[in-house]
Amino acid sequence: MSLVCGVDEAGRGPLAGPVYAAAVILDSRDGIAGLADSKRLSARQREALVAEIHRRATAWAVAKASVEEIDALNILQASLLAMRRAVEALTVTPERVLVDGLHRPQLGLPVQAIVRGDATVAAISAASILAKVARDAEMLALHDRHPQYGFDRHKGYPTRLHLEALRKHGISAAHRRSFAPVRALLGSKEGS
Repeated sequence: MSLVCGVDEAGRGPLAGPVYAAAVILDSRDGIAGLADSKRLSARQREALVAEIHRRATAWAVAKASVEEIDALNILQASLLAMRRAVEALTVTPERVLVDGLHRPQLGLPVQAIVRGDATVAAISAASILAKVARDAEMLALHDRHPQYGFDRHKGYPTRLHLEALRKHGISAAHRRSFAPVRALLGSKEGS
């Protein structure tokens, strides 16, 4: 059996919260029904699949890069850092790594980037699901600390509701200061 690891991230586009990544090695002889790109699944479907992935995967790990790391490195480099952390946290070393998208984290292993891999490669789909569920849980925890932003509804994405809350309440420690809408608000506050 070849040990192939699928890797994906969640949370590149939001204005707040960390970016998460997951790495999953599936047993090719024991497929998990229902795996798909996490964005195509309901929250209930994702939660059920997380339990199956945890139970049946050969190995899995979830990691993140903080808001401070996103602001210091940029979102792409922070995403790649989270991916590397997830792969390095696996209890089993894969023979090769398949990553969703165009970019590859620096690892001491063969790494292949696959566009739309989250929709076509089961291990990447599983990683997509784990990363999204972990990030959504973090955003719910951030909502408990900062309910005025509505993180429970938009998960930090730049929705109308979120942008209005930012204008009304200012930025929180959870916001990515390097992202244009947040940076613009910081600039307008400094100028006044």
